[in-house]
Amino acid sequence: MYVRMSTDHQKYSTENQADSIREYAGRYNIEIIKTYTDSGKSGLSLDGRDALKQLIDDVQHGKPEFNTILVLDVTRWGRFQDADESAYYEYMCRRAGIDVQYVAEQFENDGSPVSTIVKGVKRAMAGEYSRELSTKVFAGQCRLIEMGFKQGGHAGYGLRRMLIDEHGNPKGELLVGQHKSFQTDRVILVPGPAEEIETVRWIYKAFTENNMRESKIAEELNRQNILTDLGRTWSRGTIHQILTNEKYIGNNVFNKISYKLKKKRVLNTPDMWVRADNVFEAIIEPKYFYTAQGIIRERNRKFTDQEMLDKLKKLHQRQGWLSGIVIDEEDDMPSSSMYRHRFGNLIRAYEMIGYTPDIDYSYIEINKNLRKFHSKIVEDTINKIRTLGATAHLDEKSDLLFINNELKVSVIICRCLQTEAGSLRWKVHLDTGLEPDITVAIRMDINNEKPLDYYLLPALDIENPKMRLAENNGLALDTYRFDELEVFFQLTERVEIWEAAC
Repeated sequence: MYVRMSTDHQKYSTENQADSIREYAGRYNIEIIKTYTDSGKSGLSLDGRDALKQLIDDVQHGKPEFNTILVLDVTRWGRFQDADESAYYEYMCRRAGIDVQYVAEQFENDGSPVSTIVKGVKRAMAGEYSRELSTKVFAGQCRLIEMGFKQGGHAGYGLRRMLIDEHGNPKGELLVGQHKSFQTDRVILVPGPAEEIETVRWIYKAFTENNMRESKIAEELNRQNILTDLGRTWSRGTIHQILTNEKYIGNNVFNKISYKLKKKRVLNTPDMWVRADNVFEAIIEPKYFYTAQGIIRERNRKFTDQEMLDKLKKLHQRQGWLSGIVIDEEDDMPSSSMYRHRFGNLIRAYEMIGYTPDIDYSYIEINKNLRKFHSKIVEDTINKIRTLGATAHLDEKSDLLFINNELKVSVIICRCLQTEAGSLRWKVHLDTGLEPDITVAIRMDINNEKPLDYYLLPALDIENPKMRLAENNGLALDTYRFDELEVFFQLTERVEIWEAAC
C-alpha cells in the first residue's frame, strides 16, 4: 500500500489511511506485504516523495513480489497540476502488470470507460483543489501582512521576532528555529539588542555620509570582530541586504518572490508587492534609508552590453582571473547574476572579453548534484531520527540540525578530488562559527555519486577547522570513521531513564 500525508501537522493521517486500506484488503482477501509512506510531503509533484519514487522504481526495475497497489483515493496518489502526470505514473504500474486500486473511491479502477472518465475528473479536481487552496492561503497572507504581522522568515540583524496573542499582548521573543504554537498567535518585528541597532545605524551612516562601499563596511565590522546575528562574518551581500530592506524603517513587504504550487521561482515587479507601511518600530530614520536607495539605484543603472563587457575586462586585467565571487565583491559592477541573465552564462561573457578560465567546469554539474544529495541525506536523517522517537528539525538560516533541542549537528559533503599521482583527497571545512556539537562529514566516492564513508567529528576533539583527508588518516582521525550512520542514529535515540542507568 502507498500512503501520503501533506504536512507534519496531520499526525495520524497515514495511520488512518492504512486502517482503511487494511479493511479493504481484508474484505477482498488481499495480503499486504509492503508499505510505502511519504510523510509530510506535498502531492503537487514527485519531488521529495521518495517513497513513491521508490515504488515506481521497484515496479520498473525491482521485480516486485506484489501485483496490486492499494491507495486510499486519487488525491493521495497526488494532486499533480498536470492530470496526465498522475495518469502516467499509474500507467507505468499497469504496464508492468500491477493494478492500482483506490479503496475509498466510488468507482472500480478496472479500465472501463466510466472509471476512466471519473478518474480523469477526480485528478483534475485534485489539482484544482490545490490551486484554489493556494489562492486562499495567499489572500490570507496578504491580509495578515496589511495588518502588520510578519509571515515567516528570519528577523534579520538588529531585529527580533515577538510572539503576540490574538489580543495583541506580547508572549515572548521567538529564538532562531522556534515557531508559534497556536494558530491564533501572530508574529511582529521589534528592535533587537541595543548594540545591534547601533551597528545597523552605523552601516547606514557609513554608506550614505562617508561614501563607504558595502565591501569596506564588511571589512571594518570583521576587523572589529563583530559577527552577524547568525554568528557569521560579514560580507558585501549581508551588508547590501541590510541597506535594501524596508523592515528597518518599519515597513512590512511581502510577495517580492513567488514560488506557488512548486512552480518556477518568479521575481515579482514592485506593483505586485503587498505592503503595509509603518507597522513596526523603525530603527533607521527614513532619510538614511531612502538616500541609500538612491545611491544604489544610480549605481545599478542599466548598462549596455558593451559597458558590462568593458567593466568585466578591466576587472580581469586588475585581478588576473575571474569568478562569480570576484564579480560580486566589486562595488561598481553589475552582479554575476546580471552577467548570466544578459549573456546566458558567465563562460559566454568570459569568452567575449577573450578570457579562458584554466578550470575544468565539469565541477559545476558535480556540485549541483552534491547539493541535491545534501538536501536528500538531511531529509532522510531527520525522518530516521523521528522514527527513533527523537525530535529533529533543520534551521534554514544556519543549516544546522537541532536534535531533541539539545544537540546541534552540521552535515557537510566532502567532494572527492584526485591528485596527479592518482591519490584521492577530500577537503573538510568545519563551520566553527555556528558551533555545532558534531559535524557529520560525508566522504564521496571517486565519481562523487554516492557516499564512501562517514566521519563523526565532535567539536571538543577537532581543533583545525580545515582538514585535507587522505584515503587513510591514522588513528587520530579514523577513530571517527564509520561505514554507515547507525552509530550516529544511536546517539540520538531516546531511551528510558532506567535503561540509561543500567
